[in-house]
This record gives sequence, structure tokens and C-alpha cells, in this order.
Amino acid sequence: MVFSGTAFFALFIFAWIVALTIFVYRLSAHYGRLTKGASNVSLKEILESLLNNQARLGKKAEELGGYLKKLEADGEVHLQRIGILRYNPFSDTGGSQSFSLALLDGNDSGIVITSLYARSGNRWFVKEVENGKGKGVELSREEESAIRRAKTRTDRS
Repeated sequence: MVFSGTAFFALFIFAWIVALTIFVYRLSAHYGRLTKGASNVSLKEILESLLNNQARLGKKAEELGGYLKKLEADGEVHLQRIGILRYNPFSDTGGSQSFSLALLDGNDSGIVITSLYARSGNRWFVKEVENGKGKGVELSREEESAIRRAKTRTDRS
């Protein structure tokens, strides 16, 4: 079967018309989605509305980003890390009823509460901690251990 040049040309034109029809249909459907719900509104007005919405949302995202940074900074000074160590400091008592409790913020500052239990009574001590070290006071081994436990705690919930 031999095709003449005219037949090839007619086939090409037909394929071109089909391709253009598909393109126009897709373009029309896209325009319909853009203008859905808008009556007598031009494409220019729709695009301007979209750009205004985008600018407004961008500004809102910046505001929220600033607010988030402020919350993160404020959160650093709240109690975040807790470490406790129970021990028996005296040979005449049992049960590890003494303890050191470290309560630290995001900067490893806070307090250490120590309770020493003895048969004659119970003694409580509170020492200030700054950047993981005793502030103006020396810390006992147990208090330092409680601070280390608080600093190495991984779950920050």
C-alpha cells in the first residue's frame, strides 16, 4: 500500500488537530479550576488574589517563626532535666533512704536538693547550680552524679 504525499499531509494535520484539541481541553479545564466559584472575575483578578494570599501567608509564617523562636528561648529557662540518685551515706542505716535530686533548665542551671537520712534525723540541703557546676558551693560526689544523670537524660518530655 502506497501513500501519497497528500495522504501523509492529511494524516499529519489530523494528528496536529487532535493534539491541539487535547491541549485546549486541558487548558480550559485548568482555567475552570482556577475560576471555580468566581463569577465574572478575570484571570488577572484571580492571579492578583492568589498573590495577595501568598504574601499574607508568608507574612503570617514569619510572625509564627518569630513567635516559635521566642518560645524556644523562653523554654530554655524552664525545668527540663531531672536526675535523682538514691544512696546510703552511713554504715549504720540501710535501705538507701538518702537522695540527691538535680532539677535543671536548658542551660544546666537550677538546684540540687539533697536529703541525708540518719537514725538521729533527716537533714536537707539545697544548693544552687549554674552551668552544671555548684554556684559558690562545693558539690558532693552524689550531687555531681545526680547532675550528670540530669544532663545525660535523653527523653525531654
